[in-house]
Amino acid sequence: MSVLSTGSSALLAFQRALGTVSHNVANVNTEGYSRQRVDLEARPGQTTGAGYVGNGVAIQKLQRLADGLVFARQVDSNGELGRLQQLDSYTGRLDSVLSNTSTGLARPWSNFFGAAKGVAAEPGSSIARQALVDAGDQLANRFRSVDSQLTALGTDADNRLAAQIGVANQLASEIANLNRDIVATGSNASPDLIDQRDTRIAKLASLTGAEVIPQGDGSMTVSSGGQVLVLGARAGKLTLAPDPYRIDRKVLSLDTSAGPVRLPQGALSGEIGGLLEFRDRVLDPARAELGRIATTFATTYNVTQRGGVDYGGVAGTDFFAIPAPRVDANSANTGAATFTTAIADVGALKGPDIELRFSAGIWSALRAGTGDPLAMTGAGTAASPLLVEGVSIVVGGAPANGDRFILHPTSDAAAGLQVIQRDPSKIAAAAPLRAQVDPTNLGNAKPGAMQVTNATTFASFTTARVDFIDATNYTIDGVGPYTYTPGQPINGAGWSMMLDGTPVAGDTFDLSRTPARSTDNSNARLLAGLDQRSLLDGGTVGLTTGLSRLTARVGSEAQHAGMNLEAQQALHAQVMAERDSVSGVNLDEEAADLLRYQQAYQAAAQVIATADTMFQTLLGAVRR
Repeated sequence: MSVLSTGSSALLAFQRALGTVSHNVANVNTEGYSRQRVDLEARPGQTTGAGYVGNGVAIQKLQRLADGLVFARQVDSNGELGRLQQLDSYTGRLDSVLSNTSTGLARPWSNFFGAAKGVAAEPGSSIARQALVDAGDQLANRFRSVDSQLTALGTDADNRLAAQIGVANQLASEIANLNRDIVATGSNASPDLIDQRDTRIAKLASLTGAEVIPQGDGSMTVSSGGQVLVLGARAGKLTLAPDPYRIDRKVLSLDTSAGPVRLPQGALSGEIGGLLEFRDRVLDPARAELGRIATTFATTYNVTQRGGVDYGGVAGTDFFAIPAPRVDANSANTGAATFTTAIADVGALKGPDIELRFSAGIWSALRAGTGDPLAMTGAGTAASPLLVEGVSIVVGGAPANGDRFILHPTSDAAAGLQVIQRDPSKIAAAAPLRAQVDPTNLGNAKPGAMQVTNATTFASFTTARVDFIDATNYTIDGVGPYTYTPGQPINGAGWSMMLDGTPVAGDTFDLSRTPARSTDNSNARLLAGLDQRSLLDGGTVGLTTGLSRLTARVGSEAQHAGMNLEAQQALHAQVMAERDSVSGVNLDEEAADLLRYQQAYQAAAQVIATADTMFQTLLGAVRR
């Protein structure tokens, strides 16, 4: 009987081992499957007069071959890989919009200023003037087109964000259910259930990033950025809640019994974190910078256009229209404040959004997203508007204590840029004044740039005479004296004139209005040279340089994202290779085990057959 018992134990053990090998082979291509192994141990022997005699073999346990540290590295790698994949994909698409000659701004920008130079060369040519109008229309269309593509890119990212949040919630729910089933089975939890849970955790990590904490009961707690996504058999739920400032945008939130709670920036990694990072760190700043260039360009061009006179001798009017900065109120506000905004200083424009707060009768400004305080002056009235980063704000209505608002200085500008002056004869190519220097003047002062400062007043202007009493005082048509400061303009009735050089006592300048059909190109030269003027960043960066810098910045972001993704893919391949070395199924090894266990099984069967022969022999001896 001891031989039969020993052989039976071996037969059962090797049968289970063969079943496990078959299970491994069957799941060689199953995602996330970890190789299993039957561990055997000798059963306690029996004591006889001659000592201990073996009692066969027993199955110690079914072991799942997996390394918790390798799994943790896999989870971390999945999160970073998912983040970089989305960042690389969307940043690359943004780079293509801005850098491609067919969709970017470089070509229409160059064509417009080429047409402006054509007017400067032939100010009386109706063909050159029409070409400038057409080029302006094309440039405005391209600004709007680029902004539209950026907006579409943001919409696409938002749609993917919503879809991936749904997938993440489903995975979190499935992980919670698997936690429940694994805990219910205690120490005999199925390795296959654990594999299914780990596979879902890895997928969830690729969407949200994850930190995994094993619990004593066999469950796994999954969190990301300090936000618990799965706790035991309970799963959190991510959602997209309305942005309190913008009805067209959703913000990532965690659904709670008290309602959606907005998650801070950078709370999640993975694909969801990558999409949010692209939207907040790459797309929004690029769109704001595009709007800043459009605002500075259109505003300065209009100012220059208004400073000259058109082909009819009339003061120029705006060539472009561009929307004023927008202010959005927080949905929780209780006051009734309204705002009238305008661009006060293009050199001071920054672009990023600004948060305005009203508390205890005082307005304050902070950088939206970071909360960094910003300098702001004024009282908010028409006589003393609020001034912050080049934007003038007049407050109407009555704000309530604690009200908050978001100022968008330039983010909508490119979308609203358009040509409003389509009459070629209205291009103000000529300077508004003609200046004649008295031949008896003793100083070396010469008339410089001249501009219209008030079109209504200038409409009645005919002539004027400027007489210098001494080097620092002058009169206009005998009225004065006025103080002259070198480098500052002389201001008359709706006009201004700069002087180059130094005047002395007795110097005289006779001014007359530029007549209609003039071929003077003084103002046209200013318009044509606008692209090279240092207007951005406090008058230190030219418009063309600013446009190139925007394209280069986005290109650099795309390049860095691509390089980081390539590096992470190499690291991820190493992690997965390490996992496969521990948990992967090797068919050659399984084939060897299959043959070994098969032979052992056959041998165990022979042992049983031998025991049967011995038993039959014993029965036969008794029958005699």
